[in-house]
Amino acid sequence: MSLCAALVAGEVSGDLLAGLLLGGMKQRWPELRSWGIGGPHMAAQGFRADWPYEKLAVRGYVEVLRHYREIVGIRRALKARLLAQRPDLFIGVDAPDFNLDLEADLRAQGVKTVHFVCPSVWAWRAGRMAKIRRSVDHMLCLFPFEPALLQAEGIAGTFVGHPLAGVIPQQPDRAAARRRLGLAEDAEVLAVLPGSRSSEIRYLAEVFFAAAARVARARPGLGVVVPAVPRLRAEIEAAARRAGLAEGLKIVEGRSHEVLAACDLTLIASGTATLEAALFKRPMVIAYRMNAISWQIMRRQALQPWVGLPNILLREMAVPELLQHEASPERLARALLDWLDAPDRMAAVQTKFDALHHALRRDTPQLAADAIQQVLQA
Repeated sequence: MSLCAALVAGEVSGDLLAGLLLGGMKQRWPELRSWGIGGPHMAAQGFRADWPYEKLAVRGYVEVLRHYREIVGIRRALKARLLAQRPDLFIGVDAPDFNLDLEADLRAQGVKTVHFVCPSVWAWRAGRMAKIRRSVDHMLCLFPFEPALLQAEGIAGTFVGHPLAGVIPQQPDRAAARRRLGLAEDAEVLAVLPGSRSSEIRYLAEVFFAAAARVARARPGLGVVVPAVPRLRAEIEAAARRAGLAEGLKIVEGRSHEVLAACDLTLIASGTATLEAALFKRPMVIAYRMNAISWQIMRRQALQPWVGLPNILLREMAVPELLQHEASPERLARALLDWLDAPDRMAAVQTKFDALHHALRRDTPQLAADAIQQVLQA
């Protein structure tokens, strides 16, 4: 069976998830044709990107407003193209602010729609349920508790596991990762991940590097490594210089999984990368800063006391979260040093992350393809 699928992924993590999904779909439908908005992981599966995912990689209310006209123009042009070419299926990969409205329009015109990654209605913006019900024929869920929540609202969903849990080894090889990155095998290594969006680098990078500099002064010999999105490398290097961490800092382009495998702990921006760090069994300090207005809006809509995915999934504050004004260099450095000074605490959280990894590991490509096939046959 020949299948034409249009997909939209709006950031680095969505491109990675969509690439894994497309790999499974190609096994089921070898003649798959796919196009839309995406990045290099999708392109590696034969996907044709009519727009790069970077066009949608904007976070926060104020930040979105700055790019609103361009984003709306892209959605309008893509919708027209989709209705003219009418793929067999549209799959929105995360990016709910962009994808749900588009999916609602397409579904109303008879195009079957699947959404991959359930919006965090269990964490904030529960009012989205009505929009999801209008927009989505089927939801592919990353977490086991989500299908029941959706079913209660009349929305079909399938737990497909988290594809990263199948990609990331249950026992990462730290020594091999360090050899590949040129890091000393016996050194303490801190990974700094300030995000993959330009706005995140602007709000987080210098603060993160200032914290890392404090930790390095307290722990002589500490290695600091950053996996940089190539297009943001110059901004990251400039932030490191301003923070006084230009010397002794190792910046690599991409390779975030190798960096997480190699490190002892990480200072990391809230987002999908925190789950990746947990799957690599790495203790972490989660932090985030954004425009003050965006922060006030998001804080009022929060439904849970946690923002980091590891804490949400474990239902406890297993790792520290320092947000907005609390994410100062001093407090971040102290939280990192508290980990390094407590090896038993580090071992305990690694045990929790190991159990979480087992819970999320499924044959995601096959389960997702099974669900997609049911949608196509309905």
